[in-house]
Amino acid sequence: MKILALILSLTLLVLTHELGHYLFARLFKTRVRRFYIFFNWKFSILKAKKFGGKWHFLFFNDKTPDEWDEKNLAPEDQDNTLWGIGWIPLGGYCDIAGMIDETKGADDLESEPQSWEYRSKPAWQRLCIISGGVLVNFLSALLLYSCIFAHWGKNDLPLQNAKLGYDYHPVLVSEGFQSGDIICAIDGEEMTDIVKTQHKLLLDRPNVVSVMRHTSIVDTVYGPDSTLSTSCRDTVVRVDLPISGDLLTKIEPRDTNLLFSVRAPFVVKDFGPGSRAKRGGMQIGDSVVSINGEPMACFTEISARLAELKNTTATIGLWRNGQLDSVQVEIDGKGKIGVYLADFRDLFECVHTDYTFFQAIPVGISYGWEQMTTYARSLRILFTKDGYKGLGGFGTLGGLFPSHWDWYSFWNITALLALILAFMNVIPIPGLDGGHILFTLWEIITRRKPSEKFLEVSQTIGMFLLLALLVVANGNDILRWLGF
Repeated sequence: MKILALILSLTLLVLTHELGHYLFARLFKTRVRRFYIFFNWKFSILKAKKFGGKWHFLFFNDKTPDEWDEKNLAPEDQDNTLWGIGWIPLGGYCDIAGMIDETKGADDLESEPQSWEYRSKPAWQRLCIISGGVLVNFLSALLLYSCIFAHWGKNDLPLQNAKLGYDYHPVLVSEGFQSGDIICAIDGEEMTDIVKTQHKLLLDRPNVVSVMRHTSIVDTVYGPDSTLSTSCRDTVVRVDLPISGDLLTKIEPRDTNLLFSVRAPFVVKDFGPGSRAKRGGMQIGDSVVSINGEPMACFTEISARLAELKNTTATIGLWRNGQLDSVQVEIDGKGKIGVYLADFRDLFECVHTDYTFFQAIPVGISYGWEQMTTYARSLRILFTKDGYKGLGGFGTLGGLFPSHWDWYSFWNITALLALILAFMNVIPIPGLDGGHILFTLWEIITRRKPSEKFLEVSQTIGMFLLLALLVVANGNDILRWLGF
């Protein structure tokens, strides 16, 4: 399911990106020879082109017939685009006439510039054409976020409403954090949002983090006859934790999204096929509170203990309908008992806000812009020691999607990927849209157009850089899969 979700998401992203280039090219009467979803090395799944007053189609074709070539068509059909679907689902392209890109070099251009070619257009029009993909990706992300908020609303879990507190990354534990702590302020600024707190910890180089901590206090009381008595009571105290340095330089790049996580109770939502828990007498809604008589409050503790007890039978204590009970459950060789857990958002008090479509638009724009700026700021991790290890390829992207189909997650992740694609494409590397944008801006400022040979060499260098980046990113995925 993850692979299907990834392919569908990438298809939508490539389609919108290339449509951005296409629409601006056609707006300025620039010929688009081919428009492809996926790459078509050796053959295409589908080719379609309109000429002679009707559409023509080819399936699983390796060579386009000569009669489809624009040079052999009637003048009124020469401007029509060949539409296609390739078989390698790693991208796509929009072949704009007269433009040096990944599909062609200077030797592939007509000897004399034609009025309908990209290179013949004014610099400001070329800037619009090459920026169109980025613009449409960015706008589509904002539209998606707006639609998500309009349809599902916004569900926020305030930091303080996670009653069991949070589990923390070992680096934060070394800074004095304890399981169950609830962050309430960073450098004196009160914190309520989980995601913003994660970002502030990682990106803002905090000096002091304040947490609310459950602790036991011993009270000493002297009686009137000087007798001494003590009593113990649980309370919550505020503790200020000084941070010893930039957390971003201390945390492995692959762990940057795991600074802390909600300590969620182990509440049964449903059972898997052949569930040992169901066979042992557990019921939907049961909340596990102990294993073999040892009290445990949250999923992380319980799952770790179950893993230690694999291939055994354990006594599982649980709350059911307000009463304490217990059952005997067999644990399989992977430390599992065959249950699906309730989402912690359904167990803790969340703040839900519904929006009409028009109310959701400014909320979606604000949220999308915040996501973009946070992503841009987080890229400085690449310049830390071993920062390259944080790069991920298609395996990492696929891992973002849940193992079961969920439309909310799908559109949310697709919107985020659209923002990432937009931002990555404006990086001024030849081979990316950002490289073309840089050269076009240089031409506008200096009124000197780079030569076609220079553009071709730059494009080649850029493609080598991008290929190397692709190898490193997907190589990291393979190493992680192998356990390194």
